[in-house]
Amino acid sequence: MSTDDKMRVLVYSDDAATREKVRQAIGRRPAADVPLVEIVECATHAKVVQHFDSGEIDVAVLDAEAQPAGGMGVARQAKDEVYDCPPICLLIARRDDRWLAEWSRADAVVPQPIDPVTLADAIAGLMRRRLSGRLTAH
Repeated sequence: MSTDDKMRVLVYSDDAATREKVRQAIGRRPAADVPLVEIVECATHAKVVQHFDSGEIDVAVLDAEAQPAGGMGVARQAKDEVYDCPPICLLIARRDDRWLAEWSRADAVVPQPIDPVTLADAIAGLMRRRLSGRLTAH
């Protein structure tokens, strides 16, 4: 995959404002050395599962505060059930939730309110990780 290709980033939150903040923070390309991003927005757990099962998601951003299925539980389920699960970034509202983020097996954790630079850096790192995993798999 070259930097001319696109990577699909799933953004899960039941809150449209949160999804919009994530989309704005990531932008079209979160770092110069990663591909362009195609955002796939989801407001329901069922849609997240459907997209994970498709195998077309490269990185996921999950809102820990999403209702009724929070991002931590969704992350843990994905890590247990999805073959070649994409790297997951978890958005947490409370610092005390870091231990739960560890339990969920998220690959990155970003606190809310969202700092655009912090989130873009985290997503770019996960994109690089996904790309390097693909290169070693072929």
